[in-house]
Amino acid sequence: MKAPTVKPEKRPGARGRHRRQRGRPVRRLLARLFAVAILVGAIPLGLTLLYRVPFIHPVSTLMLADIVTLEGFDRRWRPLEEIGPTLVHSVMMSEDGQFCAHAGIDWGELNAVIDEALSGERTRGASTIPMQTVKNLFLWPGRSFIRKAAEVPLALFFDAVMPKRRTMEIYLNIVEWGPNLYGAEAAALHYFGRSASELTARQAALLAVTLPNPHVRNPANPSAGLSRLASIIEARARRAGAYVGCLE
Repeated sequence: MKAPTVKPEKRPGARGRHRRQRGRPVRRLLARLFAVAILVGAIPLGLTLLYRVPFIHPVSTLMLADIVTLEGFDRRWRPLEEIGPTLVHSVMMSEDGQFCAHAGIDWGELNAVIDEALSGERTRGASTIPMQTVKNLFLWPGRSFIRKAAEVPLALFFDAVMPKRRTMEIYLNIVEWGPNLYGAEAAALHYFGRSASELTARQAALLAVTLPNPHVRNPANPSAGLSRLASIIEARARRAGAYVGCLE
């Protein structure tokens, strides 16, 4: 009888070994990039917890840019109770009337904006105050779907761990009110020569409606359209009632 033929074990050739060796640096690079992405994503979460502390005065990414470019900026931190309810209520009714009701995202408004965009209509903003706060604290300026996608989970987390009063306090102290001008106190002094707590209802409304475009709108010299918008916000702030209950 013939002995069974034993086939020699196939070993990977040089080409296969080289292919695997070339793949290892790529996998290591991807693993490092993934680790960096996790680290970068964790930074806003850690800072959010830190910013709960009342004596911490956060700065925005725009402020940091002003420092890096040696332009400097004007910001005078004030606790929420020293800003005064007139401006607080005006900003809330202008920027996010459902601030006390939602959990960081106004889903009804956001869905409406998405539907309008899908229908080919001109897009409009649907950012809540938590969304604008995390954008100012952690993200970059300008409009993009990538930035908006990053805003949503950050705003949900921010609203979940941050008291509403503290969120409003941070927002009103970091929001841009003009070139190199940040926060309610600096804006009130710059435009009206008085503290934020001393603003009239009209002045507070004018400052509030300036926020969507502070580089173009001037609350101290408003256009006819800006004045009409301020009148609407002034009336809404006067009748705010339960809408601002979470800030009382």
